[in-house]
Amino acid sequence: MSASPILYSFRRCPYAMRARMALWIAGITVELREVKLADKPPELTEASAKATVPVMVLPDGPNGTVIDESIAIMRWALSQRDPEGWLEGNDTALIARNDGPFKRHLDRYKYPTRYPDEAGGDEDTFRSDHRAHGLSFLQELDTRLADNDHLCGDHRTLADIALFPFVRQFANTDREWFDAQGLPHLQLWLEAHLASDLFAAIMPKFQPWKSGDDITVFGPN
Repeated sequence: MSASPILYSFRRCPYAMRARMALWIAGITVELREVKLADKPPELTEASAKATVPVMVLPDGPNGTVIDESIAIMRWALSQRDPEGWLEGNDTALIARNDGPFKRHLDRYKYPTRYPDEAGGDEDTFRSDHRAHGLSFLQELDTRLADNDHLCGDHRTLADIALFPFVRQFANTDREWFDAQGLPHLQLWLEAHLASDLFAAIMPKFQPWKSGDDITVFGPN
């Protein structure tokens, strides 16, 4: 029996969420190593100098092949098997906007105290400004979803799964405020993903991994 890929992950990280969803839908079983971000195992740093989850090590060589970008993990998984046709929605421009400008605004909205130099002593205004910029992107998504249930057509694809965890994080920062915004199509889209069997399948809790622990098998099979 060949060894499974090793996936270093953190349950609540949106990057790790979307990687796990792609691996699950592709039917790929991995050895899951849950990471405690405050106490990262040395094996993670040895695999990738970035030491940020997700990191996947493929056992196809003496030292394995490392994929340490979540979107690259998604595309690799779907290149192996894509039963729902997710690669039909490989909207690189939309994903880049999510991972770039939107993520930047999300971080500053959710964690304003991490950016004291940028805030310039007015944290409330700083946070509000970045929330407004993030909302502008979400309004575009809402318009895009007015004619289709999903971002690239009538079924979920790579774009939906790549963006969903970040929209979820933005919404949960202040759910009462988010629910009061005029985003009816996006809100329905978000609730559908939150209620999906796929999201439930990739969100069980695991203890942080350390060397010598029993293997945690993660996958649909």
